[in-house]
Amino acid sequence: MESLPFLDVRPQIEEAVAAGRPVVALESTLVAHGLPWPLNLETARAAEEAVRTEGAVPATIAVWNGTPTVGLSDGELEELAQCKGVLKASRRDLAVAVSQKRTAATTVAATMFLAHHAGIRLFATGGIGGVHRDAHPWDISADLVELARTPVAVVCAGAKSILDIPRTLEFLETHGVPVVGFGSEEFPAFYVRSSGEPVTARVDTPWAAADLLATHWGLGGAGVVLAQPVGDQVAMEPDEFTVALTSAERLAVGVGVRGKELTPFLLGRLAEITHGQTLRANHILVIANARLAARVATALAEKHCSGYKTEIDN
Repeated sequence: MESLPFLDVRPQIEEAVAAGRPVVALESTLVAHGLPWPLNLETARAAEEAVRTEGAVPATIAVWNGTPTVGLSDGELEELAQCKGVLKASRRDLAVAVSQKRTAATTVAATMFLAHHAGIRLFATGGIGGVHRDAHPWDISADLVELARTPVAVVCAGAKSILDIPRTLEFLETHGVPVVGFGSEEFPAFYVRSSGEPVTARVDTPWAAADLLATHWGLGGAGVVLAQPVGDQVAMEPDEFTVALTSAERLAVGVGVRGKELTPFLLGRLAEITHGQTLRANHILVIANARLAARVATALAEKHCSGYKTEIDN
């Protein structure tokens, strides 16, 4: 793999990757922009702990004072959770963050890119971006493009429920990205357990997921979406969510919010409208996804150590 200038892979991550131990990347936009203080820090720490409990190494990724960094320390994580004015960086924004010596929280697209260059193949997040609904039909997340070109598996609770999920899935299909349901034949919709749309395939164990990933990469494939539904205890009913989202979208149109500011705006309004239910769901699903990613990373590492032939080091 071609080395990436400026990338700081912390020693514990570099050593784990070199030794073939399971490592899970975690994004930082959730910390800086996705959840309020102190829930953001609690969620980030709990996700890292879930990865450790499963025997894998967590690697939270961000741009730290102009340096793309893989494996934030706990102190850096806490500072990021409280810092104001943190840049939200997709892949296109990485050069700006580096050249201007900015601290930036990385989106799914940017985190995938940096994780890949650090040798990490599993990445856990809340939900991927996608194609926005009718009010902004040309607003397509860079997450989808990154999935089409970067060989990293993204473990998530599907696409965020604020998106046009059928269009999102069509984009992924066109660009050769498998959308795999973990324990589900329907694609989950973040706060809602099912979007009603079918997935490419279903797997029911981390070992089966690892086998599919290894085969996909062995065939020269790029990204994979591994989606598991949010837990029953915090999931929203579809009709209830639709009412809340419609109200939040009206507010967004009224104040002219669009582009990369639209998603955090809608998520913030949804938290208010649902009296915190969406925040609770977000917290729970992020931790669950980190745990699943660690289990799949462990199974993939075991396959690699046992001589299972793939192209995962290309």
